[in-house]
Amino acid sequence: MQLLCAAYPGEAAEETVTGESSVATASARISSFRDPAGALLTSDHGIFRRVSDQYAPVLREFLDSKTGRSLVDSGQLIGTRWISEDRFGVLSELIGEGDSIVEHDRVWFPSYAYEWPAEMLYAAGKLTIELAETALKESFGLKDATPYNVLFRGPNPVFVDVLSFEKREPGDATWLPYAQFLRMFILPLLMSKHFGVGGTEIFLSHTDGYQPEEVYRRCNWARRLRPPFLTTISVPTWLSKRADPASKSLYRPKQTDPEKAQFILETQFRRLGKLLRKAKPAANRDSVWSSYMQTLSYSDEDFGRKSEIVGRWLAKLNPKTALDIGCNTGHFSALAARAGARVVGIDADPAVVGSTWERAVSENLDILPLTVNLARPTPASGWRNAEYPSFLDRAAGAFDVVMMLAVVHHLIVTERIPLTEVFSLAGELTTGYVIVEYVSKEDPMFQRLTRGREALHADFTQESFERQCRQRFTIVEKQDLKGQLRCLYLLRKNER
Repeated sequence: MQLLCAAYPGEAAEETVTGESSVATASARISSFRDPAGALLTSDHGIFRRVSDQYAPVLREFLDSKTGRSLVDSGQLIGTRWISEDRFGVLSELIGEGDSIVEHDRVWFPSYAYEWPAEMLYAAGKLTIELAETALKESFGLKDATPYNVLFRGPNPVFVDVLSFEKREPGDATWLPYAQFLRMFILPLLMSKHFGVGGTEIFLSHTDGYQPEEVYRRCNWARRLRPPFLTTISVPTWLSKRADPASKSLYRPKQTDPEKAQFILETQFRRLGKLLRKAKPAANRDSVWSSYMQTLSYSDEDFGRKSEIVGRWLAKLNPKTALDIGCNTGHFSALAARAGARVVGIDADPAVVGSTWERAVSENLDILPLTVNLARPTPASGWRNAEYPSFLDRAAGAFDVVMMLAVVHHLIVTERIPLTEVFSLAGELTTGYVIVEYVSKEDPMFQRLTRGREALHADFTQESFERQCRQRFTIVEKQDLKGQLRCLYLLRKNER
């Protein structure tokens, strides 16, 4: 069962526990509806979940168990608290008689599987299997296995759907989400690794992941007969042609003695873990843009000067939150994170976004890297386009500083976005400052992008750039780079 557990608003810069009186005064709405055990309720003051009266005892037992407490303490499971009836307030209009409400820790900036590079999807799959194995020790199980049960706090995955945990029958040797885990994690990762299919293409067009038959059609015979494709894709495809579509035997619990059932499930989880590792993205993936910043745009000296200027400005601004547009491999995202900011880094290239995630993990930096093209940002999706908010809805007014380094010329030349629109959007995303880079039309990269269409940008000058800046911002400081072919600007948003 695919659940929505993550439509958290992105305004707050901190994870907070709602105060005693705020629930009663907050407006709220239902943000999920797929699980009969409950639903997510979002408000400006907190993230809540309605829990049905039938399921509440199971959830309470799980959260009070040693497993539940250890998963929350380790950060693998979202923090969850029961709230009393006298605090329900307007939430009482959204729940049934006898239902309970829990409050979750807020995850600052929600993201979804179609915005993740393969490295993050792998991390979410690894967490899902680890939680299924851990819960098994106290006779709990996961009733679904979807990446939409996972959010990222910086680079770290956290499981947010507490209603996915259920009490299992001791003699039941069946994990029903097995096929779902294959569809939503293993097969998408194989498609990414072997066919270069990105998460956006996978999850926006295949909301329930891939069926083995779909991957099978992409494979030649040599690949179909090699592991892991043979057992994971080819054999299920061949058997499906012989299966009786009316048969329900595949979905009936397999009962045996409890010790044997435990052994079967543990073996199954180990097998899935092994399959997941085989589908793991290759290390150090290269792309056209993976070496862009230094080899295509700057000498070491120029790049060092640019880094020094941006680092100095970030230290001066001391932002709590930052958006790095066109983050590439995360160099400037890392500067912002080291300056104390929670950072969202976006880039259209999944390979460099994956490298940014690896950097954030290895250096323990609070960076959430996402595969997002600002010229075509992630749309709202799901039922009535209301389940998963668009990237711009989540990002509006969420950042103290927005960095647009070596990206504006791509927007105006490659994407043909008017400069006034670029600055207008930057003003909607930031609450305070923008660090932006001007690239002259005489710069080799600008000329490379124009491809003989220089006449289209004849009016683009540094003077016109600054004139557009001043419509929404005040120029606080500027610094020339590359012998005046480029210039860095620190802009402050004008009050309206």
